[in-house]
Amino acid sequence: MKKILAAFFIAITGISALNSCKKDTNRALGTINPYASLYVVKMVYQGSDVTIDADALNGAVKTGGVVISNNAGTNFPTGGIVMQNTTRGFTRGIIIDVADAATYAVGDSINVDVAGATIKKVGSSLHLSGVGAITKISTGKVITPRTVALGDLVTNFANYESTLVKVTADTKPLPALNEKYVGAKTLNDGGTNDLVMYTQTTAAFANTNLPASASYTAIPTYGSTTDAYGNAPQIRIRTIADVENASGPIYAGFPESFETPDAATKASYNMNTATVPDNTITLKTGSWKLEQAILGNLNANRDRYNAPGVQCIRIQQSLSVPGYVEMKFDLPNGASKLTLWQGAYSTDVSSTFKLQYSINGGTAWVDAIAVGRTTANIATQTGGSRQETYLFNLTGNVRFRVMKLGLGTTSVPNVLNGRLCIEDIAIFSN
Repeated sequence: MKKILAAFFIAITGISALNSCKKDTNRALGTINPYASLYVVKMVYQGSDVTIDADALNGAVKTGGVVISNNAGTNFPTGGIVMQNTTRGFTRGIIIDVADAATYAVGDSINVDVAGATIKKVGSSLHLSGVGAITKISTGKVITPRTVALGDLVTNFANYESTLVKVTADTKPLPALNEKYVGAKTLNDGGTNDLVMYTQTTAAFANTNLPASASYTAIPTYGSTTDAYGNAPQIRIRTIADVENASGPIYAGFPESFETPDAATKASYNMNTATVPDNTITLKTGSWKLEQAILGNLNANRDRYNAPGVQCIRIQQSLSVPGYVEMKFDLPNGASKLTLWQGAYSTDVSSTFKLQYSINGGTAWVDAIAVGRTTANIATQTGGSRQETYLFNLTGNVRFRVMKLGLGTTSVPNVLNGRLCIEDIAIFSN
């Protein structure tokens, strides 16, 4: 363990929230970095309480980060704050037990003396107790939540514990008329992934009406049904401002995750055979045309699919004609929202795509503009994937398609037309 920790400390150059206030390490003299990332602090816990000293953290005696909890919402047990930091691509968070929690606000960058503190579990949540001085370095730092698929959050819950995430999900079952947030509500992604969203009786928004579906900025934690920490994975929003893009419920069978059939069914970008007529195959939600597109399943560092799935759409590069991922069927009850994930394949340059909808069976198509965007055209997310959200007020029959623009042969920097990955298209009724 000490060798592992030593390797991390040599690599860590400092916690982002504290960079402006600490001295550089004198590498020539081998000076030990006094700051440990939360990734390293949490590694110290190996199943039982640990009193932290310089030896436990290989010489470090401090940690730090940004407060992400909001005590004004009163939706977390009293006597603690939640802090996260990111170092070398690892974002981790922890609950710090303090008596004066109300003095720390969202966005406070803090420096925490952990010498003599105890890292322990309360239920299944990791806590730091008995910390020394907490120094406020700055205020008002904006932390952008990590957008995560519900299935990924469920599968890798421990990695997201006590950090700020954003997840889009349905309430399961659909809420009754005037049903409130208070208590344990099951969120579902339209498939087999369920996770509890818990609201304490003391929460400022406890008696606000619960939507059928929404995007929630929340903190994953281990809780119970008694307004206390416990052992059950759940998420908690901080205030009602953490709820965005409320809509009707997701259509049955969605999201279209492109997990079936097997990728071998559509392994060529352009096919016209007895089993794949005019690039059209049957997916779990219905018949889709994958023109200049295949089902991709190489690996998560190339094809941008979401856990626990292993497939997504990959659209060809350097096209001079458009590529399409197009529904060949209508949904009957309009649309209030659509979400999808998009990203550049592997290390490809970006490309450009747009979402379109049709209300006349595919005869005419209309461009849609995603939330936070100013035009219909979207450049592909490079180095990972991003969720796009579209809001609608469409009634009656509707279908959708993703169109990748045919910009021509890639010639950096003049033409950016790499391969495009599309994943988890979710459509919500009106």
